[in-house]
Amino acid sequence: MRKFFRSLILQTHSLMNNLNSKMKKTLTAKLKKIKLLATDVDGVLTDAGAYYSEDGIELKKFNIRDGMGIVLLRKAGYKIAFVTTENTKIVEKRAERLQVDDLIQGSYNKMEALEKLLQKYSLKWEEIAFIGDDINDIPVLKKVGFSAAPANATAINKKIADFVTKSDGGHGAVREVCDLLLDLKWKGESITDLWLKK
Repeated sequence: MRKFFRSLILQTHSLMNNLNSKMKKTLTAKLKKIKLLATDVDGVLTDAGAYYSEDGIELKKFNIRDGMGIVLLRKAGYKIAFVTTENTKIVEKRAERLQVDDLIQGSYNKMEALEKLLQKYSLKWEEIAFIGDDINDIPVLKKVGFSAAPANATAINKKIADFVTKSDGGHGAVREVCDLLLDLKWKGESITDLWLKK
């Protein structure tokens, strides 16, 4: 377990160290204001693939390390929201397992969905971080305090986002963003204390 967390710490430091000094200060200033992380599902929490069994049952693959990042953020006091155009039991089950604060499915206007979260938690746009990979996420990416896109997001999403992850969607992209936020308050191996927090 100790080796696992040491690896996590080194990965997080590597992400920030690869940024130039000015960019790092700008991102840190944005990240310090964040109180809620909202994310798209398909293409961000999943690999954007559509898997079907012979019986026509749809399947989705989620990344366990993304899940750990979300759990750690919740323990650290952040609110978490999944906002997706899709409407499936699979996503509902994943949200339940991670004890996500808000699941908004069937959302074709994600700006409206986020505005409801602003009102619910008395937040400002600058206090929301959002991860999105496709064109229906662009209005939100432009509006929030901190925006991110997976490495395999559309070109325009990556151009707009404050931060582009090294990982593809469904392969640790969400974890990278979680780690950036966690590193603000939980330095070094103190992250293990957060994990043990009830």
